[in-house]
Amino acid sequence: MATLIPSTPALTSRLPNVGTTIFTVMSTLATEVGAVNLGQGFPDFNCDPALVDAVTHAMQAGHNQYPPMPGVPALRQAMAAKMQALYGLRSDAATEITVTAGATQAILTAILAVVHPGDEVIVLEPCYDSYVPNIELAGGVAVRVPLTPGSFRPDFDLIRAALTPRTRALIINSPHNPSGQVWSDADMLQLQELLAPTDVLLISDEVYEHMVFDGQQHQSAARFPGLAARAFIISSFGKTYHVTGWKVGTVVAPVPLTAEFRKVHQFNVFTVNTPMQHALAAHMADPAPYLQLSAFYQRKRDLFREGLASTRFTLLPGQGTYFQCVGIGDLAVPERDLPEADFCQWLTREIGVAAIPLSAFYGNGFDQKVIRFCFAKKDDTLHSALQRLARL
Repeated sequence: MATLIPSTPALTSRLPNVGTTIFTVMSTLATEVGAVNLGQGFPDFNCDPALVDAVTHAMQAGHNQYPPMPGVPALRQAMAAKMQALYGLRSDAATEITVTAGATQAILTAILAVVHPGDEVIVLEPCYDSYVPNIELAGGVAVRVPLTPGSFRPDFDLIRAALTPRTRALIINSPHNPSGQVWSDADMLQLQELLAPTDVLLISDEVYEHMVFDGQQHQSAARFPGLAARAFIISSFGKTYHVTGWKVGTVVAPVPLTAEFRKVHQFNVFTVNTPMQHALAAHMADPAPYLQLSAFYQRKRDLFREGLASTRFTLLPGQGTYFQCVGIGDLAVPERDLPEADFCQWLTREIGVAAIPLSAFYGNGFDQKVIRFCFAKKDDTLHSALQRLARL
């Protein structure tokens, strides 16, 4: 009898160009060398203790089994009230709001629900790294349109030129990761006018909606009837309440879009963590935490920018999010001439601060000598990082 030699069948990858994300790479390196991790975008401080207490109360009250597939009704109703109060959008909590396992699942599910093989989806680069793999998993074709280098403003002439009869959707993200740029009222009105004669759907990634600085106002797609009527509007409780590990978000969309979204959602994750949903619904009774979030993060942004001003980094505008981009071209070290990714490796190993290269957010690795820091950190963490960066 022949000896059995176990073997794993060969696979053809659905995502042949995808490897370990830059966020994992830099966080792992930061841990290895003891660097201050300003790379990956998550807070190093705790959420409101009252929110943790609310989760405990929900568990003790017996909310530990499957909730309804679209989400706990109280949370969807709280979101409907918030959308109307902030953006003037009247949404039906029963038929137009779905609770998701974070914004990343929401984006994937929206794409799987509406993108068919061969459909084109426009992404504006630099963009969050999940967008293009999501499109490819649906069999779609990602059409990459650059934001204006340096300012990261939308170039509507380029967007218009990218629209074809095969365009199924456009993904926008404001406030923008990685640049921190915020779309204006005029931008959104121009987008509304551009899409009006088309059947193009909009996927509006608004996870940083409550981090807008210097008196600006977040221009949600919900504010613009012509956009809201064609949009999946995506929000994140993880970003808003400093609980990124909870992975809870929402999608607001018109009834026909929500119906298709839920078809995929029910066979994707089916539903989302029950006690967290009940806790978030209770916590939303007080709007102060999200209404005060912009001021909370603007103080951290200002602290961080003030510290960087004593270095030779070039500060790019930081209008929103909890990210600050800087140029490295004027640094007085020879490593400034390295590619962004190599510079970030050097910065982590030799200076002791981890950052993310902006080239990681471009499909072609476009290198403009810009890197991204995350300032969603304790003040002590930021001071420690700034002390090390002062060498530059």
